[in-house]
Amino acid sequence: MSTSSTATPETLAQAGKVIAVHINYPSRAAERGRTPEQPSYFLKPSSSLALTGATVERPAGCELLGFEGEIALIIGKTARRVSVEDAWSYVGGVTASNDLGVYDLRWADKGSNLRSKGGDGFTPVGPAILDAATVDPAALRVRTWVNGELAQDDTTEDLLFPFAQLVADLSQLLTLEPGDLILTGTPAGASVAVPGDVVEVEVDSSSTGQTTGKLTTTVTEGTTPLAPFGAQPKIDDKQREEAWGSAEKAGLAPAQEPASALTPELKAKLESVATATLSSQMRARGLNNVSIDGLTGTKTGRKVVGTARTLRFVPNREDLFKSHGGGYNAQKRAIDSVREGEILVMEARGEKGTGTLGDILALRAKHNGAAAIITDGGVRDYSTVAGIDLPVYCANPHPAVLGRRHVPWDTDITIACGGSTVQPGDIIVADDDGILVIPPAIAEELVEACIKQEHQEEFIAEMVKAGHGVDGLYPMNAAWKEKYEAWAAEQA
Repeated sequence: MSTSSTATPETLAQAGKVIAVHINYPSRAAERGRTPEQPSYFLKPSSSLALTGATVERPAGCELLGFEGEIALIIGKTARRVSVEDAWSYVGGVTASNDLGVYDLRWADKGSNLRSKGGDGFTPVGPAILDAATVDPAALRVRTWVNGELAQDDTTEDLLFPFAQLVADLSQLLTLEPGDLILTGTPAGASVAVPGDVVEVEVDSSSTGQTTGKLTTTVTEGTTPLAPFGAQPKIDDKQREEAWGSAEKAGLAPAQEPASALTPELKAKLESVATATLSSQMRARGLNNVSIDGLTGTKTGRKVVGTARTLRFVPNREDLFKSHGGGYNAQKRAIDSVREGEILVMEARGEKGTGTLGDILALRAKHNGAAAIITDGGVRDYSTVAGIDLPVYCANPHPAVLGRRHVPWDTDITIACGGSTVQPGDIIVADDDGILVIPPAIAEELVEACIKQEHQEEFIAEMVKAGHGVDGLYPMNAAWKEKYEAWAAEQA
């Protein structure tokens, strides 16, 4: 194959198979909220192929025709059980593609995508085909425009699954034949095209300057309704959000977060009183089991107040770790979703023989604005974690990885940590004296009582400094209370 050639009807006729990868770009994985451990695939019929300049019909009655700019690999020679090291030599060409699909029909063929992505013209490719031998597969760029506005722009530098891995992986179970196409995944920014839109996709090589040119597809409105004996279009707001890429782009009102009981005013008041005072006032209200015990903080002299988010680890069981421990697991989801001012509290059952947090995840939590992290287990990379401007409370440092003793299981549920029950939304207050869990419903009344108590104790301390004995003063009897009231009036 020369340095470049042009995709022609003959090119399409040679494609016996069109294989597409679900998720391969980290930007898309972040957008979707899941990172696969291994590549997964689906088939598109060769009748879905089209050339540049073609039109594609959004089926009548459908709303969500999604575009996905991609890099397509064209197999150059028969590949069966090839190695990753040799796999790229089996690729003959590289071109641009658009993995179009109708979200309205996703429900009908779950997993296969046949009806949603297999329509005529739903896989345009071209216009130029770059000789695979002349390009670096890790130095390609794919961009997509809609009506001239850039919608997608990413490179192949840090793919989840490099192109050679895809070819080798597929060849283990099926024979890849000359002309077969592999669509290698789409980056973030894929969205919806409506009738009248012109979608363009271009692939270029940063190392050689070669380009496929722009693959152009115009969207038209279908006029023939789907027959009533087959699946009918069906969508909801979740499909709209996924198709457009976000609730905002879909024109949907974002989900309202429940109002936090921890207002800025309440937070300031809680920061002004000691945990010892809070503890005594909760005890006066019959709450004795509200302290998270046995932990040490990385930041001394720091007062921390925030709303609890929760994460639960269960004891390691190898089969469960295999299904729940890898990829975008509960631990990573919890760290990624923690928000400004929240405190992530982890249930590790007091297990000290492994880490439940390391420096990378601590940095991510800090970036997201977490107020602190609390775990009744160990922490890896302790010195580095301690150097991050994020208070972390833990049982001890430990070098072992999470999987030695734990399976990350679930988030935002009621947990136990350091001998205390913690629910999502509970208010956490921590300082050098300890860590307290405050039920949100009593927080306002509780802190007012604490402020009053500390004001009284200020008076008592002054009296003790002046030489008075504590009998009748601490706690105050009626006579001392009268003197206190007079003192308080003077202070006002």
